[in-house]
Amino acid sequence: MEDLTAMKQRQHKIMLTNRKGCTINGVADVLSFDPNEILLETDMGMLMIKGSELHVNRLTLEKGEVDIDGRVDSLTYSEAGGYAAKGESLLARLFK
Repeated sequence: MEDLTAMKQRQHKIMLTNRKGCTINGVADVLSFDPNEILLETDMGMLMIKGSELHVNRLTLEKGEVDIDGRVDSLTYSEAGGYAAKGESLLARLFK
């Protein structure tokens, strides 16, 4: 019988193709999105994707996968550990 923690562990991977689209694995949730910014909660922390004409094409939270189209200008990680439990807002977590 496999260990439950091993089953929960997903591989976090980003495949960016010509800065025009990307596939991301290890995604727990999409927190917000608009044509210029997408904010994801991943297994490795918060991931902010900035660009233009961004669009979430496919979202499969059961598998932890997201496909994004549009021009990607930046990918920025921030730690997500413990802030939500302390009652801090999403903006407070991002701008620490």
